Amino acid sequence: MARPLPSAQEALRILAARRTRPPPRPPPPAGRALTKTLKTLDAKFGHGVNGLKARWSEIVGKTLARRTEPSKLIKAREGGAALEIRVEGPSATLVQHQAGDILARVNLFLGAGAVSKLRIVQGPLRGLPERGAGGMNKRRPKPPLDAADEQALEASLNDFPEGALKTALIRLGREVIRAERG
Repeated sequence: MARPLPSAQEALRILAARRTRPPPRPPPPAGRALTKTLKTLDAKFGHGVNGLKARWSEIVGKTLARRTEPSKLIKAREGGAALEIRVEGPSATLVQHQAGDILARVNLFLGAGAVSKLRIVQGPLRGLPERGAGGMNKRRPKPPLDAADEQALEASLNDFPEGALKTALIRLGREVIRAERG
């Protein structure tokens, strides 16, 4: 038997007395959901080469850090990984003799047995383009222009207002004149 539908007033009274279903909660933020997984992965795989690069001078010392940089960690199927180090020219012999100490320091940072082999590759360093007094790649300062060349350059740029553009054009002009002279 069909039940009669309530009138509009009865429907309002029923809805006022009963609570409706609450809306579903939004999902938790992704960061909170991934925190546990990321901590597990960090504990298992460690910091990697980027962690080494960031603290390389603390790990091997300032003298070696000026001449070396870690380039990649090669995971092995069994045992520890191999660390590839890029070394400037003749410093490779020095690094080769200190390989045991470097491995011990790296394993202290990454965890016991994380790296079992050191692979030395000679070549220019990518991380530090120019070094200070003790470095091997110190650039010599460029000689100044003749007073006449400098005056002619400044006169040719008198129409430009003072600012970054004029400064950049002066530097460019100096380099062009040096290249032509020499």
